[in-house]
Amino acid sequence: MSEPRTYQVRTYGCQMNVHDSERLTGLLEDAGYVAAAEGEYGDVVVFNTCAVRENADNKLYGNLGHLASVKAKRPGMQIAVGGCLAQKDRSTITEKAPWVDVVFGTHNIGSLPVLLERARSLEEAQVEILESLEVFPSTLPTKRESAYAAWVSISVGCNNTCTFCIVPALRGKEKDRRPGEILAEIEALVAEGVAEVTLLGQNVNTYGVEFGDRLAFGKLLRACGEIEGLERVRFTSPHPAAFTDDVIAAMAETPNVMPQLHMPLQSGSDKVLRDMKRSYRQERYLGIIERVRAAIPDASISTDIIIGFPGETEEDFLETLKVVREARFSGAYTFQYSKRPGTPAAVLEDQVPADVVKDRYERLVALADQIAWDENKAIVGHSVELMVAEGQGRKDVATHRLTGRARDNRLVHFSPVAADGAVLDVRPGDMVEVVVTYAAPHHLVADGPVGSVRRTRAGDAWEARTAGPRGVSLGLPTLGVPAQLPEATACR
Repeated sequence: MSEPRTYQVRTYGCQMNVHDSERLTGLLEDAGYVAAAEGEYGDVVVFNTCAVRENADNKLYGNLGHLASVKAKRPGMQIAVGGCLAQKDRSTITEKAPWVDVVFGTHNIGSLPVLLERARSLEEAQVEILESLEVFPSTLPTKRESAYAAWVSISVGCNNTCTFCIVPALRGKEKDRRPGEILAEIEALVAEGVAEVTLLGQNVNTYGVEFGDRLAFGKLLRACGEIEGLERVRFTSPHPAAFTDDVIAAMAETPNVMPQLHMPLQSGSDKVLRDMKRSYRQERYLGIIERVRAAIPDASISTDIIIGFPGETEEDFLETLKVVREARFSGAYTFQYSKRPGTPAAVLEDQVPADVVKDRYERLVALADQIAWDENKAIVGHSVELMVAEGQGRKDVATHRLTGRARDNRLVHFSPVAADGAVLDVRPGDMVEVVVTYAAPHHLVADGPVGSVRRTRAGDAWEARTAGPRGVSLGLPTLGVPAQLPEATACR
């Protein structure tokens, strides 16, 4: 018998792309492919692309150019390109890189194995781009990277028309799954050992618009609270214009919904928000923050901000700084505006000079980091519950610290030792109580003894998945944590 063909999936961009790549991986394995060894090229290399980030196309074609020589030396190797950039560029990809075998869009990721086989049989490139979603991707096979945390899509697409964003044109209008289907998927995940789910949607809190229930998202959060064994629920990303008080109440009153909110601001200037076609203003945004903090005092709130949108003045920028000071974000993902071909903002006059954008960006980052640091310092000396994550922090290999996420999603590096100095047997997915001893702008450290360890079914699932020694992290990637993918939220 011949050896099975191997694959490699390379993912760029948002959480939705990461989740789509889990499905692509599941599809390939369902079709008999096996993952290529780390550091090796697969017989099939799949690029799941992003069209939001600056120079996304240059990055793709640079990678494709590198693979051209590799493919020339490996008969039978195939290259596939999918995702948002594929949806946008379509046949342009095979014109610029004729060695690409398959191009598929955001609406037909389930076609990949068939397209690969067809390209191999016919010995010619296959390009298939659908204009709308025919089958919700959740029905496809999925290979999750994490044993204890999972993404769950509740909707795809977007009904907004933000002038800086091309995503609605590439992902289509919003399509919502039925609540029963979502809850059934979550229950199945929990049965497999998953303890944390992150609900995904381009605008997650507009969920229900397709079937006419504007309170559907809050109801869904409360329903998640009824699922036995589901310890943590997160969601990303909501839109301020659609953020309603029933969602705040559901967050406050549902114990397993985490005290964390990532809500994109984009700009603090009403004028710039108007030019962006963001259908809220500064007062409304700050009002939401105030009501969330009144209902959930320990909530951490993070955001996205774009600096240098066309026409932004110094006065507009100062309004953004004002909101950052008042909102006191635990983290802010900041972006320098850059033109995206195909978006209305790309042709606006009064583009802000690059040096001005850079100066404002640096001032914003300095302020946001200082506030995040101050907020983190307030937690020093406090006990926090962590879900242990996979892998050590990059700076903690020498110290043997492990990493976990607090309920409010803050990243905490901790020493897995007991009061007597013994090294504790903790696994990804287990829960530990630690006391924070040090704060940095983007993480916390807990170097004292661990207060308690709760072994969980999620930890059992991780152990069964890895078949490795107990208490040893194998360094697998961690999913279920939106904050780890900052570029993901630039389009919200």
